[in-house]
Amino acid sequence: MGECSNAGDAFKLAGRGETAMNVVAVIQHTSGEYLGLVEDHLEGRRIRFQYFRPFAGGGKLPAPELPADALFLLGGGPWGSAGTRDLPTLEQEIELTRQRLDEGTPVVGFGLGAQILAIAAGGGSEAADLVLESGVATRTRDDALNGFLPETFHQVIYMRDRPVLPDDAEILAVSESDAPAVFRVGNNSYGFLGNPGIKLGMVEDLIMEFEEVPENSAAGLETLRSLQRTIEDELVPIMTGLVQCTELMSSPRAAALSAAELDKQVI
Repeated sequence: MGECSNAGDAFKLAGRGETAMNVVAVIQHTSGEYLGLVEDHLEGRRIRFQYFRPFAGGGKLPAPELPADALFLLGGGPWGSAGTRDLPTLEQEIELTRQRLDEGTPVVGFGLGAQILAIAAGGGSEAADLVLESGVATRTRDDALNGFLPETFHQVIYMRDRPVLPDDAEILAVSESDAPAVFRVGNNSYGFLGNPGIKLGMVEDLIMEFEEVPENSAAGLETLRSLQRTIEDELVPIMTGLVQCTELMSSPRAAALSAAELDKQVI
């Protein structure tokens, strides 16, 4: 899991090869949830990524000055943002996300990460029970994600609480209950109610990692097992559009910095 094991390696390596590469900073909130199937799509496009694990011993959040080309905020299992069981680093991550939005760096949030994105962009979150649920989302406009967001696609959600979108957010897809399933804030930042690259093993690990688990988890796991190949297929156009809309295939900022400068900025 993850392209590099030591914090900062991906950023240092990005500008040292013959061809410079973009690098994504990924904030992980639990051991169980990571990028999942999204990793393969980044690696296939030569986009490096670096996990930051503030929940782990000695783990930290990315430094504000870290030269990341995008920030990904992952889900949090039973952690939320609306006061029932808030993520311990919630306030720091909201501030970091707000800084990234202000500077124009793309931010992508999955689950709890989408809540953090919504709050940082001027919206909020509302309390909701921890759930493991599957459903079909429907896009609201044909040009969503440069036209690559499927007309309908499956979302598997393992999450507590829900994002409340800022007034200027654009809803790109809705769930079967007409709740926002995918949204955009600004020109290049996106929130997904579920991790589009979710894997069965991730949910199994989340259930093992925490005492608190959603109701009907066994049934939810069986549904996810049956959807795994479909989710893999649907992720292909989603990642094509997401990479285009976040411009992660162009102009690496990290490449403009020398190795010495990177050593100073990477935690």
